[in-house]
Amino acid sequence: MAKHAAPYTPPVPRASTAKRLAKALASFGEVADPLARLAEVRGARKALEALEAQTVSEARASGATWGEIGALYGISKQAAQQRFRNADGAGRSKGK
Repeated sequence: MAKHAAPYTPPVPRASTAKRLAKALASFGEVADPLARLAEVRGARKALEALEAQTVSEARASGATWGEIGALYGISKQAAQQRFRNADGAGRSKGK
């Protein structure tokens, strides 16, 4: 399993990615009915949570430690393990 030499520093999102995300978020404001807008927001949130879990699993599979993942979120490695316990694939080693 690869170890990172220094704490992981996330890349700054590409301008095109940030711009597309901002445009998508702004489009929620175009939904006039608050309940319909809430349903749209809920669906987007579920999709982002699934993407987050998948990405955590991929990061762990590529050798990222819980400490590195926790640092991205400003939480301890133990908190990261708890938060993403179901995203860690087939129960990899607990300490890393």
